[in-house]
Amino acid sequence: MRRRKIADRVSEALLASAAVFSIAITVGVVGILVYESAGFFEHVGLWDFFTDTEWAPLFAEARYGIAPLVAGTVTVTAVALLVAIPVGTICAIWLSEYAPPRLREILKPMLELLSAVPTVVFGYFALLIVTPALQLVLPDLPGFNMLGPGIVIGLNLNAARSTKLRR
Repeated sequence: MRRRKIADRVSEALLASAAVFSIAITVGVVGILVYESAGFFEHVGLWDFFTDTEWAPLFAEARYGIAPLVAGTVTVTAVALLVAIPVGTICAIWLSEYAPPRLREILKPMLELLSAVPTVVFGYFALLIVTPALQLVLPDLPGFNMLGPGIVIGLNLNAARSTKLRR
């Protein structure tokens, strides 16, 4: 009985220290971000940062408007969701209900590995592979677009979603 109480106390202490460290690390990260961004906002006003419609930090007259970046992120997310929701739902239902058990046991680990790949890698894949393929169908599509990354990220979301339904 005494060993159990000691083990409980040790595990409680370890969990409490892990909680304190995670809070301290989060506060430290936020503090560093605030400290480092203070120098940036000495040169760029908050109003210009949030309302300017151009992001051109490398030009002679640098502009730091965040609106185009937010709009691009929202657009890519919307395209990804338009791909991921129907295709992911269909794939997940098929995988959990209709796929042969042997095929399911092969596909699930592959999909789980695919969902572990960072989104940046998928963006690079979209730029080099998917966009040129889309340009064959849509010749006026620019090299830097939001359709290719949206489709690829949507398919990445499918990989994550398809493994969630269990039979």
